[in-house]
Amino acid sequence: MFNIENILLYCIKQLNGERTMYSIYHLLNGKKSSQTLQDAHLFSLKRYFRILEPLTRETFEEIFYHLLEKELVEASGEQRFQLTSKGEEYLVYYAQPYYVNGWRYQPFTSLVWERLSLLVQVISNFTFQETKYIPIQKNVEVHNWLKNFLKSTPVSKRELGISLFSELVDILEQARDVNPEVLIFRLTGYKQIGRTSSQIEKQLNIDSIQYHLEFINSIHCVLYFVENDHSRFKVLSSLLANIAQNDSLTLSAHKTLVLLNQGFTIEEISRIRNLKISTIEDHLVEFALNVKDFSINSYVNEDIQHRILEISRRESTRQLKVIRNNLKTASYFQIRLVLAKYGDRQWN
Repeated sequence: MFNIENILLYCIKQLNGERTMYSIYHLLNGKKSSQTLQDAHLFSLKRYFRILEPLTRETFEEIFYHLLEKELVEASGEQRFQLTSKGEEYLVYYAQPYYVNGWRYQPFTSLVWERLSLLVQVISNFTFQETKYIPIQKNVEVHNWLKNFLKSTPVSKRELGISLFSELVDILEQARDVNPEVLIFRLTGYKQIGRTSSQIEKQLNIDSIQYHLEFINSIHCVLYFVENDHSRFKVLSSLLANIAQNDSLTLSAHKTLVLLNQGFTIEEISRIRNLKISTIEDHLVEFALNVKDFSINSYVNEDIQHRILEISRRESTRQLKVIRNNLKTASYFQIRLVLAKYGDRQWN
């Protein structure tokens, strides 16, 4: 079974001492900074982006220093750590959460849960011909989604209930390393109120972080199966209706992109927006990461690009300073751009 310690160990291994411990905290919290977005891509940690938004800095530090006490990690610099041989063994022994994909699913995980829980409640009460109950979800948009879905579906509510039950059972029986109880116990139905997360934590004897991770994993599991076989999970597929695609750019980067597409230079955009040139450069790094077909050739010539990637491979590093020391003709900005555009491909 996976746990928060093993996730942290995996992140430490991926970072390879090239980022501080707090870069992991920002990743788990889903901080939308240029650095965190780049780290998620560059170190192949996108699946863990934003999966622990409730995690406080104090709790994170507590867990982290517990790893030190257990001699699973050791310092490799200021606020930088690497795995010990004991940590490597621990990492192999415990699995990573199989379905967690924060980058892909986290932007709409809460909405999917609200839709699912309301759908189950309504269909369950309808099956027993109960019309007097208080909706478990208050979100007006979720209520409107459900009304539209029920109007548009060609099957009866009774058939809908049978299909919904069958699809959920089908997924949870196939799922790897998912405890169905963390999801099922939360559902409200006919004459049955779903339990709170705190109640389930006590019942399963797990802490709040472990419960949160397992709950996220179970919702992402449903999304994984639905996305990979819409025709097989027709009712559950409705949970994804009219959900906007994940937009990874920060709001400020969006504004820069508009001006860039209008032909303005970095310096001109800096003056227009009254922002530092370094901030505009951060935005360009975001574009290299997230905007399909964004070309960096006008900022870094192709020969320099190849040399940056070659040094990164040869030295087995993504540290800007190491690459810069080996290639004085490239600026830090150019190195960041190249690593953002191509860096993750050579390490996967």
